[in-house]
Amino acid sequence: MFERNRIDNVDQSGIAVEITTEEGDRSSGKLLIAQGRTLAEVLNSPAAFLEFEPWGGERAFVAKSSLRAIRLVNAPRHESLGQRLSATAEFDPHSILGVTASATLDEVKSAWHRLSKLYHPDRYASADLPAEVVEYLSVMARRVNAAYAALESTLAPARRQAATRSEPIYTSRPRA
Repeated sequence: MFERNRIDNVDQSGIAVEITTEEGDRSSGKLLIAQGRTLAEVLNSPAAFLEFEPWGGERAFVAKSSLRAIRLVNAPRHESLGQRLSATAEFDPHSILGVTASATLDEVKSAWHRLSKLYHPDRYASADLPAEVVEYLSVMARRVNAAYAALESTLAPARRQAATRSEPIYTSRPRA
């Protein structure tokens, strides 16, 4: 199974750093090292390259000989998913679905379909995900469904009322 932090069966962890090359170029990102090893051990090892992943970029191997300085960066830790879910306890169906307040029922349905496919539990059934991620996906799926139900219940009656006709659809000929 694909695991983002495993390469060649070696657990990888990232250390937030800012590197400066011999040319004076600076780049911030993380150095990927095997778990259980320290940065000093990796820098003093006989390996000629370090695996570096810049923020928002692709992984690359950087030659140790091209480095002038490595500065550790105290990157703030991300909040846990549980804290993030409790912080968004307020319920705004328009923002959950990503539609404007003047959205039509068709726009709401389109947004609901897109997000339902994204968070549906069957999509990730074969993946071995952490329990925190599975909980987040299920909560988001329930929030998307609740948002759609809230908006659909307000928009559908207006649509049905607009679709009703004042004249009959079919009239039969009078009998002779």
